[in-house]
Amino acid sequence: MRIFNPIVLLISGAMFACSEGKQDSQEIPSESFRNEVTATEVRVATAERKSFDYLINATGKLEALSEVKALVEREGYLEKVQILEGQFVQKGQVIAILDRREAEFALEKARINLIKAQSELEVLKAQFQLALESKDPKVAQTVQDRIRVNSGLSLAEVELKEVELNLARCEVRAPVSGRIANIKFKEGSLVTKNAEFAEILSTDQLLLRVKVLESDIPLISSSQKAEVYPISDPQNALEGRVTAINPKVDENGLVQVSLTLTSSKNLLPGMNARAIIRAPQSNSLVVPKDAVVFRSGRAVVFTIENGKESKWNYVEVGKDNGREIEVLDGIPENSTVITSNNLQLAHQAPVKIVNP
Repeated sequence: MRIFNPIVLLISGAMFACSEGKQDSQEIPSESFRNEVTATEVRVATAERKSFDYLINATGKLEALSEVKALVEREGYLEKVQILEGQFVQKGQVIAILDRREAEFALEKARINLIKAQSELEVLKAQFQLALESKDPKVAQTVQDRIRVNSGLSLAEVELKEVELNLARCEVRAPVSGRIANIKFKEGSLVTKNAEFAEILSTDQLLLRVKVLESDIPLISSSQKAEVYPISDPQNALEGRVTAINPKVDENGLVQVSLTLTSSKNLLPGMNARAIIRAPQSNSLVVPKDAVVFRSGRAVVFTIENGKESKWNYVEVGKDNGREIEVLDGIPENSTVITSNNLQLAHQAPVKIVNP
């Protein structure tokens, strides 16, 4: 037993020393470890309650505000085309001419029939001169009307007007002012009555039709301002206004909204464009979008505590306009929120503000 006593004493001393070391480590405050960690430099902003512009984004194609088809009003061979696609024409301008020979022959025949009827009228006037000179105006007028009919003059005058109208239909005229598009026929083509010759677009004013989510429709109203960015010039915004909202929701839950542009410079119908409709929201608690990070699918905003620590806050977010985002719940108004280096930030981590 005397042989094992020194060993027992040695083991007992070692255990006592370990227990003392453990007690010493537990007595070191955690604050000292936090002070040894380098503070993360962060930028901050203030959660403000203010007016907030919610942006509704949508895309669509530009259309002419007025698109009218120029129709051929009679059958015939197309003798001459007097315009080119893209050319501007005035309302009533002749843009094409059909073969006129048949219509001109009919006009000559109608004029001859008119002269013949006028001659017959003179003969009948001589025969009924006494009745025409009647003191009773009603009798005289009745005789006059019958003479015109019996002479064939009334019918000849109507036939002449009809032939003149048919001759005028040999000319295809622009029904409205605008630019010519989609000419359908070439010179020498045989065209039928009411065939579409071309389209005329009023390119001085353009329309953009877009589709937006049905949930955003309550935020849109007539005459509301919008910014339109054509694909051909995406850096420069054109001003537009909401002019119509389709009252029907399609099968995809979208509603068509029409925007009228105030300028059409260097734009053509059919071009693609993107629209941003601004929907102002009043009295919203707003933070920069960079202040919101997502952890495990939940939105988190870090705030500054005691001027030197981060605080983890779960928040409920609302609308987003690309630069700012609404906070519906989770942080108080006027909180100082962290907007940089917050992706890997932890709760109660030491931070250093670099833009107070």
